[in-house]
Parts: sequence; structure tokens; C-alpha cells
Amino acid sequence: MTELDPVIHAQARLRVVATLSALPDCDQVTFPRLQEILGMTAGNLSVHLRRLEEAGYVAVTKTHRGRTPVTLIALTRRGRLAFEEYTEAIRALLAPADAKETS
Repeated sequence: MTELDPVIHAQARLRVVATLSALPDCDQVTFPRLQEILGMTAGNLSVHLRRLEEAGYVAVTKTHRGRTPVTLIALTRRGRLAFEEYTEAIRALLAPADAKETS
């Protein structure tokens, strides 16, 4: 049976990774924009981003625009690959049994 990545499988983290995977490679989104898109509280999003960052799936960059601090979030290559493997595993689990036998 196919194993699902436990880091990505948590609902909130899955939503984060799916949203970031829709961005072009090397593109970033600001923390407030990601929070708005996902409808998550800042604290909840921070906790899940920290876990994804620990796994090497997202890069969190803290910088400034003028005097205003800005936090940028991006999916890493490792994160993109992990999400692709996760979606393949989900597809394999959802495939009808007879389709698996003919593969």
C-alpha cells in the first residue's frame, strides 16, 4: 500500500502546499496574501509553515520593503517533488482495483 507523506497529509498543510504549487517555480507569495487566500489565522498558518519549513518543503524569507517588514513564502524544489509524489500516491489509492491489476 502506498504511504502518504504525513507532513503534507495534514489538511492545513495540504492546502498550503497545494496553493504554493500553483505558483510558477521560484515565485513567492507574501504571508498576508497566503493567509488571505487560505482563510487561516496568522498563528495557525505560522505553525504549519514552520513544520513545512522544517521538512524542507517551503522557504520562508524575511526581508524589508522600505521600512516595512515582509515575509515571503515559496515552495522549494523538494516541496514541489514531495507534493507531486503525494498526488501520485493519492491517485494510486483512488484508482479502481481492476485498473491497478492491469498496470
